Amino acid sequence: MGSSQSSLNFSEKPVDAHQPAAMDVERLRTDLKEAGQEHLLQFWPSLEPEQRQALYEDITSMDLQEVNAFYRRTLDEAEDQEKLDDRLKPVPAEVFGSVVRSSAEQLEAYRRTGLEAVSRGEVGVLLLAGGQGTRLGVSYPKGMYNVGLPSSKTLYQLQSEGVRRLQQLAGEVTGRVGGTVTWYVMTSESTKEPTVRFFEQHDYFGLSADDLVFFEQGTLPCFGFDGKIILESPSRVARAPDGNGGLYRALERENMLRDMERRGVKYLHVYCVDNILVKMADPVFMGYCISRGADCGAKVVEKAFPTEAVGVVCQVDDHYQVVEYSEITLKTAQKRSADGRLAFSAGSICNHFFTLEFLKYVVSEHESELLHHVAKKKIPHVDSDGQTQKPDKPNGIKLEKFVFDVFQFSKNFAVWEVLREDEFSPLKNADGAEKDTPTTARLALCSLHQRYVLAAGGQFVDDDGRPIPLIPR
Repeated sequence: MGSSQSSLNFSEKPVDAHQPAAMDVERLRTDLKEAGQEHLLQFWPSLEPEQRQALYEDITSMDLQEVNAFYRRTLDEAEDQEKLDDRLKPVPAEVFGSVVRSSAEQLEAYRRTGLEAVSRGEVGVLLLAGGQGTRLGVSYPKGMYNVGLPSSKTLYQLQSEGVRRLQQLAGEVTGRVGGTVTWYVMTSESTKEPTVRFFEQHDYFGLSADDLVFFEQGTLPCFGFDGKIILESPSRVARAPDGNGGLYRALERENMLRDMERRGVKYLHVYCVDNILVKMADPVFMGYCISRGADCGAKVVEKAFPTEAVGVVCQVDDHYQVVEYSEITLKTAQKRSADGRLAFSAGSICNHFFTLEFLKYVVSEHESELLHHVAKKKIPHVDSDGQTQKPDKPNGIKLEKFVFDVFQFSKNFAVWEVLREDEFSPLKNADGAEKDTPTTARLALCSLHQRYVLAAGGQFVDDDGRPIPLIPR
């Protein structure tokens, strides 16, 4: 990784006559020096004209003062981070709904409300699909992954079929045919092209191409622990997506809010790509939030045990927030309510409800207030010889915003608790890891479908026609 230099010699190799006139290298050099990032031009003398052009455009495409400010503010916040125990309150009962503590009549009413909204074309789904499958050991987007189901269906296909079934169900229940669920897919620089191509190759899995909208989240440069922007190669800055909370800036930049308004979308279900059990715009969840007049909502599962490493939806200083497990003490994590359940039990699963009006409000009034978070990562970087190195331990940080950081701005928040075994099994790690693997995801989906069959009166038999016991020996 390059370091700051007090002086740079740009005369070792004359500028090529074909160098585009638009490049103002002297101005760039001045800007970099003011920002303390002049090392980004350390290889300039040895670059070919097209490499110089690429590096020039790469650097000038970012606001150096802004990204430096992001870095400083993020590090300051991280250093000032304190345990939040004294400021925490559990989610109040009046905004906390639960699938297991609601009557069949209530659930059906919520479901009907959600399906009515779908039938009117008022519901959209928004997929956060900017991550690569690095931890899975693959070089393509997670949504293209096949966990080994008998059908060989990928996550994208399962979710596509969920959208199709939702539209069909809304027509059957309401008698109003033609309600369209618009599917917004937020990709990153590295996932957009393969994602779009994958859907095209599979004819959008039976959905209308007009009802799929792909857009791209932004990127931010990666920083070394010394505050210097990392070069990935002599002519390229190391960049990373700005986190799933980059959604809000992307909605404005890519004109997605106007697209939603034009289509008549009023309610959004926002979710992460890697949950194989996700219910696309779950009409019960959507109907619950709509019925309460909520502007923002979170679907949660009960924490399995006090020290489970999941964020918890709760109140901090009377504002709603997802608090990471590292931000509270063990004593607080173990607190119990009168009913014996964990006081802070609402485990976040990145499954959210937003109204369009709330998103417009956040983007116009509060996006600049959202803080970045530090993610220490192993970031490929260039060495002093101009060779790209892949470190075996974290050597820098990526700055990320989180999608749930906007909960604090909600004026009418709602929480809906569901069963983990029915709705949450994320795919994050390759087989061999302790959890969240292709095998655990596959078994979770097969188990869910087995329960569907049994609930419908079906029975499983072996090769000889004998019933298979539900609890195996």
